[in-house]
Formats: sequence, structure tokens, C-alpha cells
Amino acid sequence: MHSLKRLRPVQALVILSLLLIASIGLASAQNPAYQTPFITSITYQNVSSATANITFNFYAEGSGTPIAVTRPPLPAGAGSSLYIGSLAQLPSNFSGSAVLSADQAVVATLVQIPQSNTVKNRPLSNGFSSAASKVLIATVLKNKFNTTTKFSVQNAHSGPIDIKVQFFNADNPGAPPIELTATNIPAGSAKSYDLGQIAQLPDPFNGSAIVTATAAGTNTPANIVASALELSTSGVEAKAFEGVIGGARTVYMPSALCNAFGGQTSYYAVQNTSSTDSTDVTVTYSNGNTANATIGPGKKASFSGCDVNPGGFSGSATITSSATDIVVIGKVAGAGVSSAFLGETSGNSTLALPYVRWSETGYENGTRQRTFIAIQNVGTSTVNNIQVKYLNKNGQVVGVHTIASLEPGKKANSWATMATLQAGHTQQELNEFGTPEGNPGGGYGGAVLIEGPTGSQLAAVARVASKVGGNLVAEDYNGIPVP
Repeated sequence: MHSLKRLRPVQALVILSLLLIASIGLASAQNPAYQTPFITSITYQNVSSATANITFNFYAEGSGTPIAVTRPPLPAGAGSSLYIGSLAQLPSNFSGSAVLSADQAVVATLVQIPQSNTVKNRPLSNGFSSAASKVLIATVLKNKFNTTTKFSVQNAHSGPIDIKVQFFNADNPGAPPIELTATNIPAGSAKSYDLGQIAQLPDPFNGSAIVTATAAGTNTPANIVASALELSTSGVEAKAFEGVIGGARTVYMPSALCNAFGGQTSYYAVQNTSSTDSTDVTVTYSNGNTANATIGPGKKASFSGCDVNPGGFSGSATITSSATDIVVIGKVAGAGVSSAFLGETSGNSTLALPYVRWSETGYENGTRQRTFIAIQNVGTSTVNNIQVKYLNKNGQVVGVHTIASLEPGKKANSWATMATLQAGHTQQELNEFGTPEGNPGGGYGGAVLIEGPTGSQLAAVARVASKVGGNLVAEDYNGIPVP
């Protein structure tokens, strides 16, 4: 996907933002998103050519003692899910992190399911396979734009660590960073932060964060990963995204919108990774329009898709920095959408999307979801014959959507019913892709592999949408590179 280099063979680190088992009853869950409990479902896919043996180790916050859960063997190409609320091994109100271990290449996406009668959006984020001693969170909020951020930092080191979090104020660029420290976080465990409960931060607060880690009691760098939830303090909006362990001078955004599809607009939070130098940033949209800003050390700047684009614009964008590396979080709001995704610093010829659904019969009445995929060519030459393969829960290719040609910087869209049905399968399997009605023998599970020619550079964002009371809710996650 980018410098995170996620999910190589042998072991995947899965960081979960506030993995929560809630005892609260649905009848009383009428709070805004910020006060809503979530239960996590981990969707995962075997992207190798052999059966994968998989184990999850769960860590309660502050504990280095793993709780092991072994899963059934997963055939090549197949996908499955683990609903944390169903695990007898975990106590009610469990909050923590997990490590997924496999003997084959796997990918994983976390689905946060709200325990609420009013909050319906399901925040999505991906797991990690590599970590670093410095993680950047491009946007953090405290009661700003009616939104507050919760994030967690997981210890990916072999022993206990100390961490430092620096918060940079975007509304007061001259202010020094606000620093918080935590010590002796056990291996595998996570430390969580709720900005609404951090008294050291002004209220409201709009900024970014840099997290660094060292082995406990030393100055030796130690690896971490991080993930964030961004939750409305007054409404139902909820989204999730990963912390980034490295930036680049050029970042690619597969989705750029201005009042498109009934009023959806994209917003980019661009963070300067340098703690000493400013940089000039240019956003170039696929229609040729540009927007500019100067960003100070550690700070962020925000861009709206409507700053320079006409209403109805739907495309992609490339963001460049003159002097320092940057990281970018993309968001989409409007028409019921509350989504977040990461900007890509590079592409890959093969991408995986472990959580894909499509329903012709259950979407409009709100009982099923649809997944819309945006694919961007982030290379320098046109890519031909991109294969978007739709795989059922058993790893069988049900349909293939062929994108004949995609120019540099441009994007193409895909969803299940655009695919050509493969021999031995029925149209029902595409019309109800990933649902019990579309899977052999029933059950949920559907995934996508995006395959370009060798050497091609592709990036993708999947939008998982639902209808609630006739209104749209949706959240995004990024395609994951397949080694």
C-alpha cells in the first residue's frame, strides 16, 4: 500500500483501535459515535498458493500475557472472519490488541461494529506486517468539527517499551508540541489515548501527532504500530485509519471528489514528517487543477476537493512536497459518507481487499452492503489488462472485471456486478457476492485480488456502503500489497 509494507508471509501484526467487547445493551445505545462501544470483527484472507495455519494472540491493554485463539486452516485464496464478541476466551469489555501469526502470506482488515441503534457506520482499518520506532498520525481532533479522536499504539518490540507522543497544533502553528509519555508497555500490548480525556490538550484541538518509542529505560529505538478512530461527539459519523511509519515526497490519492454522487467531497490532511523544516505542498488533481500550502515542521494542512474543482468532480490526486516527506489521510464526507483512507507513497502490481460485499436484493432495505473499488495507476506509463478478481469464501474466482487500459494518475472503478462470470458459477454469486445468499453453503466471506502486469504500480481504495433508513453510510480502506 505504501511504506507500511504490510502483511508479508509468516507473521502479520494486527493492531486494533480500541478493540472493545461491550456489555451495554442496544436498547440503551442512543449516544453519539464518540460514546458508542464497538466490537471488532477481523476479516482475513490467505493470498498464498497453499493452505495457511493461523493463530491469533490477544493482549489486554497493559498486559504482556497472550490469550491464544487457533483458527481452522484456511485454503489458498480463501477468506474468513473472526468476530471478537463470540470468543469465550476474552472477557466482556476486553480492550486491547492482537497479533495474527500464519505460515503463509495473509492480509487482514479490521471491521469495527457499533453497538448502537443510531450509529451504523463500520470503521475500517488494515493490519500491519512491519513496524518502526516512529509513527505519524496525520490528523487528531479534540472536540473539533464536532469530532474527537481515539488512538492506540501497539508494542511490536520483543520487550517492554517507553513511548512519547507529541501533539502539534494546526490552529496555532507557532505553539510548541505538547508531549505525553508512557513507560513499560509490555510486548504485544497497546496503550490507548482518548483525546477527549487528555487535559493537557486545549479544547478544542485540531492537529497531528508523532509517536516515538524506545526499549524501556534506554535510548534504543523500539518498533510500534498505531491505529485511530475518529468519532463524532454530536452525531453518528465514525471512521478509522492507520498510523503511518514513513512518508514520501509524492503521495497518491485514489479518490478525489467535489460534491459528487449526491454531495460527497474529499478532504486531505497532509502532515509534514520533519521536526525541523517547513515544506511547500501541491495537490494536483487528475483534471489538472492544483492547490498549494506551506506546512511547518510536524504540522498539518487541510485541502478540500472543492477548493479548486467544480461540483460533480470525481477523480484522483497526486500530492507533492518540495523539501520534506509527508503523510496524508484522505477523508470523504457528505451524503451520509464518513470515511477515511491513507495516501499511498507507492503502488504494487497485486493488491488484496479482504472485505468485499455486494447485494442486489438487500442493499436498498439496509440488510446488506455494497463495496465500490477505486483503482489508481500511480506509475509513469499506461497499464493495460488489469484483472480484478472476485473470490468467494472458499477462494474460488467467481468473476473477473478487466480494466482494459489505465493512464498514469487516472483511476478506474470496479464492483462485483461489473465482473464477467466464470465457468462453474452462477450470476447469483456475483449479485449477492460475499453474503450467505451468494456463497456456496452459505456464510459470509468475499475478497478481491487486483492484478496488474509485472512492474505495474497500482493503488486502491474500497468503499463499503450501507443504506440505513434510506440514507447512505460508508467507510473506506486501502488495498493491501501482495508480496
